[in-house]
Amino acid sequence: MVERLLGLAAVVLAFVIAGLALFWQPEMPERALPRAPLVAGGDFTLQSAGGPVSLADYRGKLVLLYFGYTYCPDICPTSLAAAAEGLKQLTPEEQAAVAMIFVSVDPKRDTPERLKEYVAFFHPAIVGVTGSAEVIAEVARRYGVIYAEQKVETAGGGYVVDHSSDTFIIAPDGAVVAKIAHATPPDQVAHAIRKYLNQP
Repeated sequence: MVERLLGLAAVVLAFVIAGLALFWQPEMPERALPRAPLVAGGDFTLQSAGGPVSLADYRGKLVLLYFGYTYCPDICPTSLAAAAEGLKQLTPEEQAAVAMIFVSVDPKRDTPERLKEYVAFFHPAIVGVTGSAEVIAEVARRYGVIYAEQKVETAGGGYVVDHSSDTFIIAPDGAVVAKIAHATPPDQVAHAIRKYLNQP
């Protein structure tokens, strides 16, 4: 008798638990999911073939910022070509409101004159800049950019530079607002530019 009662109690308890699982939905306080913070960024001054260039010089424009180097065998040409094609999809008025800065992470080989020739191949809106190894490292750190030399005997100078490949979108007020991933198609680059151009 006792065993039957215990068995019946177990069955009732199982039904109660199942019912609670199905129908009881306690209200949980809403918690926003954490978002990865954007990089600090900030102003900098580096050297172009035409003289010093500061990010602040472009205040009022949307700026695309990319870190790379002219001897890069594939990543940089792909990113710059996509950015250039994206810029070409903009209207003349939109293009006038956008600038692009290419920061060399290979100051040993990339002179301002070499950078000028290199970026001109892609788009006239791109300005190539460089500086001392220490200054480049400090700017890269603030933008969360990682780069490192790797010995490759067949490469020019005997090394290549592994580096981050995102393109930063910097709002007209100088704040970093987004990143464009490497290999983003040109039409999506143009879409991203327009999105932030049209923000109040």
